[in-house]
Amino acid sequence: MSKLTVLDTTVSYYSREDADYISLTDMARYRDSERVNYIIQNWMRNRNTIEFLGLWEQLNNPGFKGIEFDAFRRQAGLNSFTLTPKSWVEKTDAVGVVSKVGRYGGTYAHKDIAFEFASWLSVEFKLYLIKEFQRLKDEERRQLGWDIKRNLVKINYRIHTDAIEEYLIPKAVTPAHASRVYASEADILNVALFGQTAAEWRQNNSGERGNVRDYATAAQLVCLSNLENLNALFIKDGLSQGDRLTRLNAIAIHQMTLLTADAGIKRLEEASKE
Repeated sequence: MSKLTVLDTTVSYYSREDADYISLTDMARYRDSERVNYIIQNWMRNRNTIEFLGLWEQLNNPGFKGIEFDAFRRQAGLNSFTLTPKSWVEKTDAVGVVSKVGRYGGTYAHKDIAFEFASWLSVEFKLYLIKEFQRLKDEERRQLGWDIKRNLVKINYRIHTDAIEEYLIPKAVTPAHASRVYASEADILNVALFGQTAAEWRQNNSGERGNVRDYATAAQLVCLSNLENLNALFIKDGLSQGDRLTRLNAIAIHQMTLLTADAGIKRLEEASKE
């Protein structure tokens, strides 16, 4: 759970499935800290709000229940009509609004909806909210970029050290592979790293979809990127296909030995499984 400050009001937000959800409960405190639930419900009973929420769900939520939404829309504007975030979610299967309980409980909404709520609260509040939210997201992206660069530097450092264990990853190419002329340069890299061509992989894995590279580990993908650059240099130097394959295979063995033991690569592998 992250926080931002807008006009002296602390507002929580979190990310879920690449989408950001902002606390309407915290935002409502800007208007009246004692009646936050009433403020949200008063906003939700408005016909324009119902129309906006329904359209957003239709555009972003294939499971949205349109019949239940139509019932809410018909009642909107009546003096007797009331609507809570919980009833909206339960009856329409909406995903744009979320009611949470516990320590960080309250009503949260997708940023598109949260910005609409902010407009209803105060134009000034909305402008400052968007500005502060964008600043924090830019800061998160810069931090992420720095972390990626830092890990890549560490990984490349490991590649260039001399701490090499004496075992082969992958296996050395066979003389038959070394002497074969390949129709695709991609297959030279496949043999150097995976020990087989794309066609050979498909033949050995007839029940699998995709190709050999779709099943590569993070370490193999890092190594493959390096091999692609080296192969381009070897082609420029005029090396034969067989010589290039032999050299690339030796380099793959060297790098994979280091990469499989690298802590940064292990973290990438674990993150990809989450």
